[in-house]
Amino acid sequence: MKKLLYLVKRNVKIYFKDKMLFFISLITPLILLVLFMTFLREVYEDSIISMLPEGVTLSKSSLNSFTGGWLFSSILAVSCITVSFCTNIYVMDKINHTLPDFYVSPVKKSILLTSYAIGNFITTFIVCFIVFLISLIYLSIVGFYMSILDILGLLLSLIICVASGSLFSSVIGFFISTQSAMSAVSTLVSSMYGFICGAYMPISQFGVGMQYFVSLLPGTYATVLFRHYYMNGVLNHMNKYDNIPNEVIEVIEKNFDGKMMFFKIEVPLFGTFLVVIISVIILFVIYILLANHKVRSKNNK
Repeated sequence: MKKLLYLVKRNVKIYFKDKMLFFISLITPLILLVLFMTFLREVYEDSIISMLPEGVTLSKSSLNSFTGGWLFSSILAVSCITVSFCTNIYVMDKINHTLPDFYVSPVKKSILLTSYAIGNFITTFIVCFIVFLISLIYLSIVGFYMSILDILGLLLSLIICVASGSLFSSVIGFFISTQSAMSAVSTLVSSMYGFICGAYMPISQFGVGMQYFVSLLPGTYATVLFRHYYMNGVLNHMNKYDNIPNEVIEVIEKNFDGKMMFFKIEVPLFGTFLVVIISVIILFVIYILLANHKVRSKNNK
């Protein structure tokens, strides 16, 4: 256990000591932030206002809170994946030829590989948790309508989604051994994942075929979890205090991915959680199988 804790601590320190690596892991979230500040916020605001019945107005704080929640739900959804790829110290050790030193040391291969997975989870969670705290500060300034249950739901979603993202990157890491391959995979994930998970634009604005496709991906369900908890409080506020009709609230929630649709069938919140949890279990099993195969192959040499 002491060896495992030491190795986990070592992996976490390596990531946070490398300032350039830390900055690279935040590139995609920063791009989302710039896009939001430049024109996405106005697009979302205009879209919401266009859904309101004639003569009904929305308070500025409600509008800012809704768009702010949308922004940070997008950033968290993307960060759970993109940050986990940048915090994959296992790949870095392979590229830097550090692994052979560990293989000849008195450390079991299973403990070594476990330390990489745990370290990846911890570093990714720390970065995402900081983003989560920033979101709470931002919303407390522009308009805070989240309940304690919403905050706890977000934290639970964050833990599950980070686990899914870190396990996914750890599984992919077994097949990467060069810097060029790592750069290619990171670029591909950063550029494509934000789009297919609905972070850059609502899934409801995709074509029907694309909507069906992304409904098969666990990452989409993770995004909807964040959307739900960030939007729940402000939508209730719109209904009670801004006098927005229930029908309009449902339209806004649906158009901005507050609810998950699977081939035109609405997925309940529990079902959304279940899909992400199942993806974590599947990825965990795959990681264990690959790790065992890695250990056996090294022991046979």
